[in-house]
Amino acid sequence: MELAYIPSPSSGVLYLGPIPLRGYAFCIIIGVFVAVWLGNKRWIARGGRAGTVADIAVWAVPFGLVGGRLYHVITDYELYFSEGRDWVDAFKIWEGGLGIWGAIALGALGAWIGCRRRGIPLPAYADAVAPGIAFAQAIGRWGNWFNQELYGRSTDLPWAVEITSSADGRIPGTYHPAFLYESLWCVAVALLVIWADRRFRLGHGRAFALYVAAYCVGRFWIEYMRVDEAHHILGLRLNNWTSVLVFLLAVAYIVLSARKRPGREDVVEPAAGGDAEGAAKDENDAADENDANDANDEQDAHEEHDEKNQEDSPDVKAARDSKDGAGSAKKS
Repeated sequence: MELAYIPSPSSGVLYLGPIPLRGYAFCIIIGVFVAVWLGNKRWIARGGRAGTVADIAVWAVPFGLVGGRLYHVITDYELYFSEGRDWVDAFKIWEGGLGIWGAIALGALGAWIGCRRRGIPLPAYADAVAPGIAFAQAIGRWGNWFNQELYGRSTDLPWAVEITSSADGRIPGTYHPAFLYESLWCVAVALLVIWADRRFRLGHGRAFALYVAAYCVGRFWIEYMRVDEAHHILGLRLNNWTSVLVFLLAVAYIVLSARKRPGREDVVEPAAGGDAEGAAKDENDAADENDANDANDEQDAHEEHDEKNQEDSPDVKAARDSKDGAGSAKKS
């Protein structure tokens, strides 16, 4: 029988004895590791130290998770604080519900704290981790598949996702896999940022701003096809308006930043730059010392050669013979 849809997992949790292993959490964790790994490679390529990205991520990731959850709870408060709901569920992050806008906002605050402690400019760090964040989002969206959420309108397309759960107002059926569309879009955004960064040497936060702008374009049309409950303003979902606003801010930043600070930072991590300068200075000092030693050896060789030539000259030989003759006569 030919598969006509993407099946959803019967459960988003596997149990290892008494320990629950949640697919949603695994997707987020894997995404974080990918973002840190790629960010570290890009940071080193820009002249930074290995390990700096991970050190700052220790601040950025927890702040981002808290921010993402806060945004979701605030914008969908009725899921947790309306009649018949349990407010304790607001803390059950493993059941899904992270708003990317809140995650980026508070994650940036955490990154700023980490960068400030290391004396690193936040825009340079943001440029290094931007593609990794997009890849992390692409991986994290598959957590929505485990939870049977983030789907669009009903469809019978071969790549439709099957929803079998009827919890929280879901209606079983086949729908547009909005999570898959956003996952693929985030991969495309990451590749775009990597290409543009290499082609135009983006700096001072412009690679990160490009990631934000490109993501907003995709998020707008993906958000538009979703059918889950959301707040609407003038006929559009709240996240549509957020996408438009953030897109405009990102584009404005790219334009103004390019005028004010063209090019890319020469030094992204002062300590790493100091080490490089110190190593270069040591190499120069060693080279100068070798040159001085070679010059001294050459001078000694010239002096020795001159002394030998003087000894072998006719005048010196005649004087020596005369001296020897006088000594022989005196002895006689």
